[in-house]
Amino acid sequence: MTLSDEQLDRYARHIVLKEIGGEGQKRLLAASIAVIGAGGIGCPAIQYLAAAGVGRLRVVDDDRVGLDNLQRQVLFGVEDIGRLKVEAVREAVGRLNDGVTVESAAERIGRANADALLAGVDLVLDGSDNFATRLLVSDWCTAARVPLVSAAIGQFQAQVGTWRGWEPGRPCYRCFVGDAFDAEDCDSCADLGILGAMAGLAGSWAALEAVRQIVGFGEDAAGKVHVFDGLAPSMRTLRIAKDPGCSTCGRLAA
Repeated sequence: MTLSDEQLDRYARHIVLKEIGGEGQKRLLAASIAVIGAGGIGCPAIQYLAAAGVGRLRVVDDDRVGLDNLQRQVLFGVEDIGRLKVEAVREAVGRLNDGVTVESAAERIGRANADALLAGVDLVLDGSDNFATRLLVSDWCTAARVPLVSAAIGQFQAQVGTWRGWEPGRPCYRCFVGDAFDAEDCDSCADLGILGAMAGLAGSWAALEAVRQIVGFGEDAAGKVHVFDGLAPSMRTLRIAKDPGCSTCGRLAA
């Protein structure tokens, strides 16, 4: 692949970084990334991945835009209320970078359709809001040997982790949370609240980690969870150990 004059101009600030350069930009242009959830995390992540020149974005979300989304889901405006999020995302990305292909899936991912929705991608960025989806996506990524960047937010906290659980000594997301489940009485974002800027931080951070995995720069973040406390403010990094009894990557290792 040869970068065109327009691409050299558009991505000049990437190309001058020795850690990315022209070859790294070519990797981004050739990459395919699936984003699970076009919500508070997915919106800023999609913005920065599209701006970075990721060649193909596959966006999976079956929801429609609501007025209460606009406080943190920055790809949408009042004119998008009632529309499918994936349709609004496609238009927003087209305005930002017409060189990015957006594949929209207005579906909820599950075991029956995960293969069809995720096949052929180089990385999955998960910004979903429940353990059932997160664990399903993690299990799929581990089995398919596709890197996973998982991000979560709540009130004033954000956490981002990168997972390649099929590798020796590397944990998967299930090693981190175990066989977690969504309790029926579990408080939601609507009940507890969320500072909108925390969604922007988590989504941008997740996009950074996705770009890191595609290009390969800096310290490898796989197996680490970064936690940002917006009240303090402070940040800490947790190194997660591989669980030999993990029902996903532990079985693969065995």
